[in-house]
Amino acid sequence: MTENQKRLEELSDRAFGRGRPVYSEFLSMAEISELKSMRLPESPLLWGGYEGAERAVACFGGDEDFSGFPVVCVKIEPLSQKFADALTHRDFLGSLMALGIRREVLGDIILSGNCGYLFCLESISEYIVLNLDKVRHTSVKCSKTEDIPAALTEAQEAQYIVSSERLDVIIAAVYSLSRKDCLKLFEAQKVFVNSVMKTSPSFIPSAGDIISVRGFGRFSFGGTLRQTKKGRLVISAGIYR
Repeated sequence: MTENQKRLEELSDRAFGRGRPVYSEFLSMAEISELKSMRLPESPLLWGGYEGAERAVACFGGDEDFSGFPVVCVKIEPLSQKFADALTHRDFLGSLMALGIRREVLGDIILSGNCGYLFCLESISEYIVLNLDKVRHTSVKCSKTEDIPAALTEAQEAQYIVSSERLDVIIAAVYSLSRKDCLKLFEAQKVFVNSVMKTSPSFIPSAGDIISVRGFGRFSFGGTLRQTKKGRLVISAGIYR
């Protein structure tokens, strides 16, 4: 059993010993994959602030309700868009880490209009609002918000022509990769389906599965729509920002 699994098992035991919900910090996809492989008395609920989040908090011993999760969203926006740098995910994360904030208290960061929407633990949110005033060379302001643009968490539908429904074939098509480069992602353990790590390129996903590729993003597999005259498959995928 890994250290991560021991820690999660302790949280599960604590929840059932106390008879009330116990929450983890944010878990990475690899940690969520480990969690899902564990045999616990009850499967924990996972929530990262929005449906399909890559990083999520686990709730042990809770009801089927996300309202109690200690997850909030902080909007980080330039004071002046006119003079702002073109900010990236790495810029936002780097500035947060420079404040001495641990990665485990931070969830996903979604970008929109040169603003960052950061999902984090409620316990660190006020510190971020008060102390994060610059990202890269750009002065910013932070505020907690519940007004998250729906488009940020919705998938944009696209269609691709593939030779089969193998996972490596689908990923290669969605991200315009060679099969060789795609196989390297499996070898590096960077491919996840529904937050469970997949090492087999020949795995066949089901319609509705969420496929995440570290370093590239994530998408929902919509299944096969039809077959072309040449016997190839037309699949659909919902690409998340």
